[in-house]
Amino acid sequence: MSVEPAWTYPKWSDELFIQLQAQDGIYSTQKQLKIFWEDGIISGYRHPKSSALDCVLSSFQMNNETINIWTHFLPTWYFLWRFLMLSYCLDFWRDSYSWPFLAYMWLVCLYPFTSSCAHTFSTMSTHARHICYFLDYGSLSLYSLGCAFTYGAYTMPDRWVNGPLHHYFVPVAAFNSFVCTSLSCYSRFLELECPPLSKTLRTVAFVYPFIFDNIPLFYRLFFCFGEDCTWNDAIAGYFYHLFFALLTGFLFASHLPERLAPGRFDYIGHSHQLFHICAVVGTHFQLEAVLCDLHLRRDWLSTHAPASIFTHTFATLSTALLGNLVLIAFFTVTLLRSSVTTTILQSTLSEVERHKDK
Repeated sequence: MSVEPAWTYPKWSDELFIQLQAQDGIYSTQKQLKIFWEDGIISGYRHPKSSALDCVLSSFQMNNETINIWTHFLPTWYFLWRFLMLSYCLDFWRDSYSWPFLAYMWLVCLYPFTSSCAHTFSTMSTHARHICYFLDYGSLSLYSLGCAFTYGAYTMPDRWVNGPLHHYFVPVAAFNSFVCTSLSCYSRFLELECPPLSKTLRTVAFVYPFIFDNIPLFYRLFFCFGEDCTWNDAIAGYFYHLFFALLTGFLFASHLPERLAPGRFDYIGHSHQLFHICAVVGTHFQLEAVLCDLHLRRDWLSTHAPASIFTHTFATLSTALLGNLVLIAFFTVTLLRSSVTTTILQSTLSEVERHKDK
């Protein structure tokens, strides 16, 4: 007598599947385009040609994107609330010392909101899916620049202030945001033809700016000894931030736990949901640690750090924003015009579309 694995699921009859489809618009991988598949996720997929209204309404239904949407939509409002409260304490308009933090807060609010929108509207079409994630990657690239703004302004070890790295830290981070957006967007063109290379490029695209941005923090936490290492109350927050950042990267790369039990975590508990939660918690600890450094080191940094670190913030941000929008536009046009899109789009709906039309 054979024993089936604990994670296997019953095979649905076509008639029952069509009935469920008509009621909820939810699909399994057998009825979904391959470009929409996720590792270890078998069911809970939305229709690949949903309207904008369908996409919004789907966020109130249980599918495999529902928690992805809400785990970044709700934190957006938390960060906006923190931004509003801090605007009463900090003089964002006249005090140039707070400008790097102002830019950082804008980008902290932007990245979860863009991610939530990408997960919401990614099933409007195969084109829309790629374009939504182009924008998502661009916002993450800009968030990495936001981290560099605050680390360059408030976190840099005392002994590195006014050194070569300090002067070029933010401009290099701005360039890194272009590299990050380019690699991550390009990786989508390889998603079906060469999945391992696509995943590797996308992982490198985000690990590289993370490592660069954290060079001052790594040195301050692990390699700096002496009185000028600024060991203050912010340190604990930075350690928590790094812990959750590393956990975020692990979940993104490993696709655990759904890889161990395909189908068990389709709706609740899969790696992307945990990835979102860890990213937001890590950002919270980062925000609080940076805010602590901003206040505790204000007197010393105001007299020792170059003024350009603070006053050039918006010029750098504007340049990076424009450059990333140009890159996203380039990849969008390439997606719409290139013959390669016939491979990465897979626009034939086959059985799914036929069932919908019945």
